[in-house]
Amino acid sequence: MPDLSTLALRHTFSAYATGVALIAADIDGRPLGMLANSFTSVSLDPPLVSMSFAHTSTTWPALSHARNFGISVLGAGDRERADLLRRPSAERFEGIATRKAGDDALLLPDAAATLVVERHSEIQAGDHVVMLFRVLDHCRDADADPLVFHSGRLHELAR
Repeated sequence: MPDLSTLALRHTFSAYATGVALIAADIDGRPLGMLANSFTSVSLDPPLVSMSFAHTSTTWPALSHARNFGISVLGAGDRERADLLRRPSAERFEGIATRKAGDDALLLPDAAATLVVERHSEIQAGDHVVMLFRVLDHCRDADADPLVFHSGRLHELAR
């Protein structure tokens, strides 16, 4: 009988390396956001990306009220910033510089890539909601190396 427990599945899923991205917006005059490793490109025409959020998330329900969102893809030099962005939501952005884009979107300066997105559609998927976002604007630092999440830890790629 296969072991489909949460712990066993997490272990298997963590074999797949992903990037790390921050989704953030200005909500009622304060920054709100969360790190995710579920960010992925979906479509070029129309330009769509996705992120998944657990139904147990306390940040996504408040963040979801934004008109648009900033997605900042963290680079190899962002390990310390990633650790700060893992703090409880009330202190998550203390000491973290952001810049506003669009109506509500917040972006991290010097991120490996940034996107300004708006809600496109959502799909209920088990214990998560998969959000599809339409890309409104984007930028990439071609010299930035990625920050990678693998086996529950952050890594930089060896050159």
